[in-house]
Amino acid sequence: MLQRVTVPSLFAPPVYSHASVVEAGTKLAFLAGAVPLDADGEIVGVGDPVRQTVQVLANLDEQLRAVGSDMAHVVSTDVYVVAGEPAVLSAVWAVVEASGLSIGPHASTLLGVACLGYTGQLVEITATAVVPGPEPAARKAVGPADMIQA
Repeated sequence: MLQRVTVPSLFAPPVYSHASVVEAGTKLAFLAGAVPLDADGEIVGVGDPVRQTVQVLANLDEQLRAVGSDMAHVVSTDVYVVAGEPAVLSAVWAVVEASGLSIGPHASTLLGVACLGYTGQLVEITATAVVPGPEPAARKAVGPADMIQA
């Protein structure tokens, strides 16, 4: 079970929740950072953080589908952007918002960083997601008659 929490006594977040709570017994996927590489391992959108974000989200979607999940089941992300200007962070976040990833909304952190792992890389997104499965079978109520031993 997934519960998204927005704390009433804190500033109302625009498109994310303050916390996501997952009930024990739920299958979770902890995804490595999605990066702006194409299928050949080449950087997409050199110099363009918005274009790179589109590729990162497409790659993240592939990762999620590979583990049996999807964007709607993401509970937490960290969005890393090589930028020193809030306008660049805002442009990247606008792409994230439009992607369906922010449906929920999920808990997220948006960070401006000095550099990332690949030459020319400007964006990376890590995620944790619930992997939905069949609903657990209802437990039978146990009453006094069930406790009688033969």
